[in-house]
Amino acid sequence: MNKVGLLDCTLRDGGYVNDFAFGKDCMAAILKNLQDANIEIAECGFLKSGETDPDKSLFGSVEAIKPLLPEHKGGKTMFVAMIAYGDISEAEISPCDGTSVTGIRLTFHEKEIEQALSFAAGLKEKGYKVFFQPVGTAHYSDAALLALIEKVNGLRPFAFYLVDTLGAMYKNDLLRMYYLVDNNLRDGIRIGFHSHNNLQLSFSNAQELILMHSKREIIIDTSVYGMGRGAGNLCTELLAQYINKNIMHRYELLPVLECIDEYILPVYFRSGWGYSVPYYLAAVNGCHPNYASYLVSRQTLRMRDINNIIKSIPAEKKTMFDKELVKGLYLQYLQRRVDDSAAIAELGALCAGRRVLILAPGRTLAEYRAEIEKFIREKRPVVFAVNHIPLPCYQCDRIFVSNLKRFKSMEDLLTQAAGKLVCTSNISADKNLCVLNYSDYLIEDDVISDNAGLMLINILKKAGVTDFALAGYDGFGGSGEKNYFDDKMIGGAEFERRDAINRAVSEYFKKLRKTLAIAFITPSVYDE
Repeated sequence: MNKVGLLDCTLRDGGYVNDFAFGKDCMAAILKNLQDANIEIAECGFLKSGETDPDKSLFGSVEAIKPLLPEHKGGKTMFVAMIAYGDISEAEISPCDGTSVTGIRLTFHEKEIEQALSFAAGLKEKGYKVFFQPVGTAHYSDAALLALIEKVNGLRPFAFYLVDTLGAMYKNDLLRMYYLVDNNLRDGIRIGFHSHNNLQLSFSNAQELILMHSKREIIIDTSVYGMGRGAGNLCTELLAQYINKNIMHRYELLPVLECIDEYILPVYFRSGWGYSVPYYLAAVNGCHPNYASYLVSRQTLRMRDINNIIKSIPAEKKTMFDKELVKGLYLQYLQRRVDDSAAIAELGALCAGRRVLILAPGRTLAEYRAEIEKFIREKRPVVFAVNHIPLPCYQCDRIFVSNLKRFKSMEDLLTQAAGKLVCTSNISADKNLCVLNYSDYLIEDDVISDNAGLMLINILKKAGVTDFALAGYDGFGGSGEKNYFDDKMIGGAEFERRDAINRAVSEYFKKLRKTLAIAFITPSVYDE
C-alpha cells in the first residue's frame, strides 16, 4: 500500500465555477480550515500575470498570496499555487523565502514540453518544490509518455502528475498508465493524480491507487464538496474519511465540513456542479468538457443532438476546446437554409396595421392573467406565444418555436395547432408551414444569440411590425423554479449564466427601442 497524501485544489480548480471570486476572507478561512484538517497540500489558486483583485484566487505574484495564509503555518500542510505555462513569466516569480507558497504546480500542453521543462528548472533554482503536470496525460501515447518521463527524470521535480483532464479513465486505463510511469520514473519523485468526475469514477480510481504496492509516494487531488467545473472533482471529505477508516486516522473532518457549510454550499446553490449526461457524453467521446458546457448552455438541444454534435468534432480537435469550432458545428446542425420571403409576407399581412402581443413563458403569464386578458380585450392585438403552448385562457393567433428541445417536448400538441405554427428552419423545412430561415434572425451577442423572444421580434420587425407589447418576459431570477409558468420548462444551464443573459437582453432591448415601440405589460427585469 502506497503512502498517500491529499492536495486540495478547491480555490484553484473550484474557481472555474465562480470566476475565482471567493473573496479574500473566504479564501483565508478555507486555507486555515484545510490546515486544521491536516490536509497535506493546499492549493491557493493560479499565478497569472497582471492579476490584482484581492478577492479572486488569481494572483499576480507569490507575495499577493501571503496575506491569505494562516498566521501560524504549523502542522503538515504545504501551500502551493499553479501556473498554466504562458500565463506568467519566470521573472515575475520571486525566489521562495518560506513566507508564501513553497510549491508551484506547472501545467502545460504536449507541444510546450521543452519550454515547460526550462521554466520548471528555473522555479527549482528559486527554491520551489515543482509539481510537473502535463495536461491530458491520459491521451499521451506510451511512447510519448516514456519520452516525457526520461526528460522529467533529468529535471527531478517534487512530483509528476497523471491527469485525467476529460474524466474518461477507467480503472484499467489508470493502472496501466501508473505502472508505466512508476517503473520508469526516477526514485524519489512522487506521482500525482488529478481526475474529473464525468464518469463518477474519481473516488473508485483513487482507492485503486491507494491500494497499489509501491515504494513511491502518491498525491491525490481533491476539492471540498467536489467543487469544480462541469462534473466536478473528487470530494476531499470522501477520500479523507476513506483514509481515516481504512488506513489510519490522519484527517480532522470537521473543518472540511465547516468549509462546505459556510463557504461552498452557497456557491453550489447558485452555480451547481456534478454528474450530468452531457459531461458523460463528452467523456465517453474523449472530448474536452467545455464542448458539453457550450452545447448545454444553448438550452435548445436534446441529448441526442448534443451527442451527435460531439461525435462530429474532428479527432485532432477533441482534447483542446475550440469555441469557434463548436459554435460553427452547433449552427450548422440547426440550420437548414430556406427562402422565407413568403413566410415574411404572410406574417406582414397578418399583423398589418395592428399591435403585436408576444407571450414569453415567464411565470407572470399566470400571475398577471387578468391584466393580460384585459389588454387583449381592449387592444385586440395579434398574439404570439414563444416556445410554449399558451395557457388555455389565452387565444393565440400564432405559436412561434425556434428551440428544437422545446419543440420535441410539445410536438403532439403543436401538430394539433399546425395552422398556427411559425417555426425556424432548424425545426422544419415543411413548405406547408410558416418557416423562417434560422440563421438570419440570430443575435450577434453569443450569450443570447438564439434567444427565441428576441428572434421573433427581429422576424416581425422585418415583416413591418413596429409596435410591440410583451408579457412573460420576466428575465432570469436566482431560483430556477420561479422563472417559468410551467415547471416542465425549467432547464439548468441558463441559471448559471442568468446575470450575463439578463444584461445582454437588456442591452438588446435598448437597441430595439431606438426604432420600435416596446411596452412590457407584466413586470420584467428588462423594463427600464
